[in-house]
Amino acid sequence: MPLRIGVNALYLLPGKVGGTEIYLRSVLAALASLDSTHTFFVYRNKETGEDLTPAATNFKDRPLSVSGENRPARILYEQLLLPNHLRKDNVDILFNAGFTAPLLWPGRMVTVFHDLQYRRHPEYFRWFDLPFWRTLLPASAARSRIVVVPSEAVKADIAEFLPSALARTEVIPHGVEAAFSELAVTRQPQRFILAVSTLHPHKNLTTLLRAFAVFTDRDPGCRLVIAGLRGFESARIEALRKELSLEHAVEIKGWIPRGDLHELFRTAAAFVYPSLFEGFGIPVLEAMAAGIPVACSRIPALVEVAGDAVRFFDPESVEDIAAALHEITTDKALQDRLRAAGLSRAMDFSWEKSARRLLRVIEAASQ
Repeated sequence: MPLRIGVNALYLLPGKVGGTEIYLRSVLAALASLDSTHTFFVYRNKETGEDLTPAATNFKDRPLSVSGENRPARILYEQLLLPNHLRKDNVDILFNAGFTAPLLWPGRMVTVFHDLQYRRHPEYFRWFDLPFWRTLLPASAARSRIVVVPSEAVKADIAEFLPSALARTEVIPHGVEAAFSELAVTRQPQRFILAVSTLHPHKNLTTLLRAFAVFTDRDPGCRLVIAGLRGFESARIEALRKELSLEHAVEIKGWIPRGDLHELFRTAAAFVYPSLFEGFGIPVLEAMAAGIPVACSRIPALVEVAGDAVRFFDPESVEDIAAALHEITTDKALQDRLRAAGLSRAMDFSWEKSARRLLRVIEAASQ
């Protein structure tokens, strides 16, 4: 039976929410290519353009008069006014793509929890943000028929911190854009290591800079390029780059258009991801799909995603990270093995597969 499916995208701030934006854009595009029976209503804020909504005839763009930049206003709108729009559109079930759900809406809901970092590492959050997370996320989990998580690592955190939701939790891994696999056949590696990451504390970029300083003492001439949103630790990272005299060796690009990012993946000699915590780790999967030798942290989500296709390191060890950088840029046998293993491993992930599983979950939750 055809469903009227709402998509709560009010959290989305283009170019400012990192992987959760990639997730929503990719899964909506994949849903549009899969389904012609159900009707999707995409509720977005003032900052999010109409390009979020696929051009398919069964997708309806619903721009709402709330700013996503103003988090308190956005939360109030989501809780108090979004239910009115859902009733007007006779929505059968609501898909909340970014952690929170309108608690006063009595209808069925499926909600994505990309991670439980606010419980696992509250020290990475600003004190005035934590009450929002601690109040709305458990309530959203309780009100949702299904909680979707991207990895077994996040499901384990659900079991520990939100055990009442565990029986209603489904693991649906993220996918990877086909464009990255296409880059693998046109690669022209240059002498730089790429890191794609928001400049937040848990991304561990200060430790990476210290490791890169050790690495460049041994292997001069290689650059480090960091691409990603300027987050809470931007000033500290910039200061450390200067303190370590790495201004000419380390380039911090900030957020860049997707096409420019693809070019960095096409030309990078290697990829590094030193994060201390992840719910999934999309950039690691993207690098593997693009045929780049990867070194990354040995943490649960990345071990789950990467398998044996990367060179793992201890993210708290400057020496281990520096050694990993040396190996993935100089050891040809290792590079060839990682490249082949990464390409093979990445084939297990696709947004089409992720969207199919999500659609089945939404259909089941609507009953």
